[in-house]
Amino acid sequence: MKNILFSSLLLLGLQQVSAQNFTRKDSLQGGLRHERTSFDVQRYDLNIKINPETQSIVGYNDITFKIAEPTNKIQIDLFDNMDVDSIVFNKKKLKYKRDNHAVFIDLNGTMPIKKEGKIRFYYSGKPLIAKNAPWDGGFVFKKDAQGKDWIGVAVQGTGASLWYPVKDTQSDEPDFGASVKVAVPNGLMNVSNGRFLGSEDLKNGYTRWDWEVKSPINTYDITVNVADYVHIHDNYKGLDLDYYVLRENEEKARKHFEADVKRMMDCFQSKFGTYPFKEDGYKLVETSYLGMEHQSAVAYGNKYLKGYLGRDNSHTSIGLTFDFITIHETGHEWFGNSVTSKDIADMWIHEGFTTYSEAVFVECTLGYEKALQYVNGQGANVRNDKPIIGHYGVNNEGSGDMYYKGSLMLNTIRHIVNDDAKWWKMILKYSETYRHKIIDTETVVTFFNKETGMNLTPVFNQYLRYKNIPALEVRQNGKNVEIRWKTDVANFVMPLEYTLNGKTTRINTTNNWQSIPKATMDKVEFNKLKMFYTISKQ
Repeated sequence: MKNILFSSLLLLGLQQVSAQNFTRKDSLQGGLRHERTSFDVQRYDLNIKINPETQSIVGYNDITFKIAEPTNKIQIDLFDNMDVDSIVFNKKKLKYKRDNHAVFIDLNGTMPIKKEGKIRFYYSGKPLIAKNAPWDGGFVFKKDAQGKDWIGVAVQGTGASLWYPVKDTQSDEPDFGASVKVAVPNGLMNVSNGRFLGSEDLKNGYTRWDWEVKSPINTYDITVNVADYVHIHDNYKGLDLDYYVLRENEEKARKHFEADVKRMMDCFQSKFGTYPFKEDGYKLVETSYLGMEHQSAVAYGNKYLKGYLGRDNSHTSIGLTFDFITIHETGHEWFGNSVTSKDIADMWIHEGFTTYSEAVFVECTLGYEKALQYVNGQGANVRNDKPIIGHYGVNNEGSGDMYYKGSLMLNTIRHIVNDDAKWWKMILKYSETYRHKIIDTETVVTFFNKETGMNLTPVFNQYLRYKNIPALEVRQNGKNVEIRWKTDVANFVMPLEYTLNGKTTRINTTNNWQSIPKATMDKVEFNKLKMFYTISKQ
């Protein structure tokens, strides 16, 4: 388990859950009961065979753990369509009970605190097939242009336990990483997280490919990628860069990745700190689906195009200057894979910061003004449909606005700070302070309050906990223009820039009416590039 920095938001969570019905299955998957909190995963060692013809898996996972609270029972998760073949501990088969996707395992007696153990969990079955990866979780079984098998998996949100037995919660990651050994038919290669340890012909028509990641890793990041891959290796300033691509795309990939990866690494490491998984290397692995931030083995399926499959999500044309998937999914190595949210209700900690990293890359390569255009162009994608933060303890994400509204919120906070040197120092410190840690929203807010010396809590709350963004109400009152913020939170304060008669003024604006003297509404221009808000003229 990575160091958990968590401050309870129980009351808020109860209020949220009461507004929506959740099932026992949701609570089992998203909650933290004694059978989960009583043990700390130290390591996973996965050893499986994938049969493309039957689209099935058979094998086992060795789960090494340390007892955190005395217990005689632990919860390991495996989707109920997969079979539990047996669970072995100290050479004895254990009794277990299945409840939806949870497997409650009897340890044959209470284990004391700090006691270490290892279970071998044998399993088999046909894992869930994704209908539209990566937006729904599951395996992808396809063929490449040569008719060879091309297999991948993406499970974020749905759960890693759809294909292997695991403590399926973001609150616990293996302290000492994981090994992934995957046997696939001869002529195919499997690429997983971390470093390649070697392969072995099993003399039964299958070859096993062995990988190991030494860093703590999100369970949804553990991955398999099976295809007739070719390997391209490079090293940039001491960081290993490896690309695994379909054979027919080798030359295209060499040129395409060269265009973005090295300048991206220069940018991100200067702003967010050293690549957080240097010991495991950096890989891009070609997949048949669009992409996913699989730690040290980033899934790449953007077809070697600029933008997002040739489109620009910022609606500015700036997004066509780089490969969206390369930049966005690699940004997750810092935000999501290194700095991780304890509950998926706080997934904005992954997606908001990572979407903002796209604008950071634009600023590094094209300058501040282009970055400002880019991040504001993202505003067209904001729906304001529901809060960004989801319901805690029930495996529930909030609004998809966590991406673009989250990015625009960070741009807003940058300009509230109004000191770029301080801002970039703060972003770097945030990334380094919580490197390889698990945190929650309150931890983020507390950090930025402390580092800025401001009370940003109302700002975070408005953007994250309510569907609406701040609305600037404007009215004419005699010879003056009056303004105030309309927000759901009380005591909201956010500075505002306006231009009148060629002069730009910045004022702290509140929920109370304030005057802009000697002005008319048609003469006052409000700067909406630095803050994300709407204007309501009365």
